[in-house]
Amino acid sequence: MIDTAFLITAFVTMFVVIDPLGMAPLFVALTQGMTAARRRAIAVRACVTGFILLLAFAAFGEKLLGFIGISMPAFRVAGGILLFITALDMLFERRTKRREDTSEDHGDDPSIFPLAIPLIAGPGAIASVILLTGQQPGLAGLGIVAGITLAVLLVVFVLFLASGLLERALGKTGITVVTRLLGMLLAALSVQFVLDGLRAFSFYEGLG
Repeated sequence: MIDTAFLITAFVTMFVVIDPLGMAPLFVALTQGMTAARRRAIAVRACVTGFILLLAFAAFGEKLLGFIGISMPAFRVAGGILLFITALDMLFERRTKRREDTSEDHGDDPSIFPLAIPLIAGPGAIASVILLTGQQPGLAGLGIVAGITLAVLLVVFVLFLASGLLERALGKTGITVVTRLLGMLLAALSVQFVLDGLRAFSFYEGLG
């Protein structure tokens, strides 16, 4: 039986962390002057590469953590803190500045770097897929997380193709407002990750 609450939380988490709206203007800048066909090819490569990387971490990330002696509760706390820092960056526009700085150093094909790594499959997204898969263990949980990640990356792909129209429609102010709203939502979700990790450690009940 599918947990609707988990589906909603997972989708919101991945959508906020990957931030398709925030990446659309950068895609325009990285592919400026290119033909529509070349932009489409770059968008496909970036999204496919990002999905493969995130799927690999969703499938094997927890086993890798166990191999090096890190428990999932510890990773939930660390991942929650990382997501909270990402949320602060979004709220205070440091994330956009860092992404723009990262996008300055790219060759003729920006699909792998910086689009797939680190803009799509960045530390926050990697932490998120591992945390979400840990909450729903087994093949069913992996399938749900993979499906949600794929759905978010389809949104990324569509916005990449329509990024020029989106940029003109929202304007710089509109994109800033949306990014800050998503940042507030991510901050709340990151705190929940930390609380879940503390509860698994049996610390949370002791504090209550």
